[in-house]
Amino acid sequence: MFVDRAVITFHAGRGGDGCVSFRREKYIPRGGPDGGDGGKGGSVILVSDPQVHSLVDFARSHVLRAANGASGSSSRKTGKSGADERVSIPPGTVVKTHPEERLIVDFSAPGMEFELARGGKGGRGNFRFKSSVNQAPRRADRGLPGESITVVLELKLIAFAGLVGLPNAGKSTLISKISGARPRIADYPFTTLTPNLGVVYHGYDSLVVADIPGIISGAHLGEGMGLSFLRHIERNRVLLYLIDVSAFTENDPTETFKMLQGELAAHDPRLLRKRAIVVANKVDLLNAHTGRAGADRLQEYCEQQGLPYLEISALRELNLEMLKSRLFGLYHET
Repeated sequence: MFVDRAVITFHAGRGGDGCVSFRREKYIPRGGPDGGDGGKGGSVILVSDPQVHSLVDFARSHVLRAANGASGSSSRKTGKSGADERVSIPPGTVVKTHPEERLIVDFSAPGMEFELARGGKGGRGNFRFKSSVNQAPRRADRGLPGESITVVLELKLIAFAGLVGLPNAGKSTLISKISGARPRIADYPFTTLTPNLGVVYHGYDSLVVADIPGIISGAHLGEGMGLSFLRHIERNRVLLYLIDVSAFTENDPTETFKMLQGELAAHDPRLLRKRAIVVANKVDLLNAHTGRAGADRLQEYCEQQGLPYLEISALRELNLEMLKSRLFGLYHET
């Protein structure tokens, strides 16, 4: 199960109460106060863990609490501090306030840590209140409550390249052929319901490619499924526009490419400034009878725009090594 957005409340631990106590030992008259302080409450600390790939744990539990601190005791003993709650989240997670959704922290790399909610301070024991005018204080402080915060966790997958295209453009087939990913593949739209990551190897190098679920016209307004996954493209350094140019497609390849660019620009204009390769897929379904008019128009348009253009067949594994070479060329340039 893949979950890329969650709303959750974190409660840091409460500090332990201070202790009221007096020494009562043989041969020590008027022993005086010896109540210890309460322990500190546990804090909530977020950690970006590369072994975690989804926010699925937060779909089951919407509240997390750190441990409270223990109360102080006699003999000036400080109570035990509450254990910090270290919460593992995937790299690429953005933490925002709820409901305003103002940015708190962006976990853009593995191994980052951030204290989201600080534990409460322990209360002072009566030993702290002893003075020349108050030799036997019977006062102690209560522990302070820990911080509480409700946040939005939003995952944006970290991958070098993202596959962008219409449903059934062949994205899942392509990522299954160039990497070890095994996404669901079928001959109907919206087969891919969640993003898939695949590691692509070329010699001694490797990089990560993301298969983004199909984007349709109006995705930035919530049409289809694209709106939920457009944010995953924000993390990609290179975009692969995968366009179906076969004789069986109902869409003009050039218009399809323009529509995809329009949806990305409507979501975030900065996406169009990313490096890109336009990949014409299913060229094995072109022949002398059906012609290459659609593919030729797309190639001419890409040349006018100064965009790299490559024809492949993911199913027949045609020109996939050339595609990988171009990808790794960009990988070493960026």
